[in-house]
Amino acid sequence: MSTPASVKGHPIHPMLVALPIGLWVFSIVCDIVFHAGWGGPTWKVVAWYTIAGGVVGALLSAVPGFIDFLSIRDRRVGRIALVHMVLNLIAVALFAVSFGLRIPHPLDALPVVLSALGIVAILISGWLGGELVYVHQMGVNKPPR
Repeated sequence: MSTPASVKGHPIHPMLVALPIGLWVFSIVCDIVFHAGWGGPTWKVVAWYTIAGGVVGALLSAVPGFIDFLSIRDRRVGRIALVHMVLNLIAVALFAVSFGLRIPHPLDALPVVLSALGIVAILISGWLGGELVYVHQMGVNKPPR
């Protein structure tokens, strides 16, 4: 099932999601380094910036993802895609709140917990994204026979 949000047959959404995922995972690494006492305050600043970059990247990758979502005709695939989308939006919200809480309370554990929950959401969502691509062939052009 090909996708309308593509460049020369390559779906855009999977190309873009690596950026926010990588930034958010690195933000957790930075949080661990800082809160474990293995590094100075620079680590919490880096975590803050990587969360911000991840939120921006996620919102940018959501645009072609939503275009793909609107093109789905199969109900079962649509339900999986809906859960995938909702989990991603929950992750963005968790990271956005974590980002905002870090400004007035940079040493609190709550922003780190919210980020960790965001990681759990993108892990589950990523699994569902893989289901869409590898099982239901979303965004895959079948070769001509």
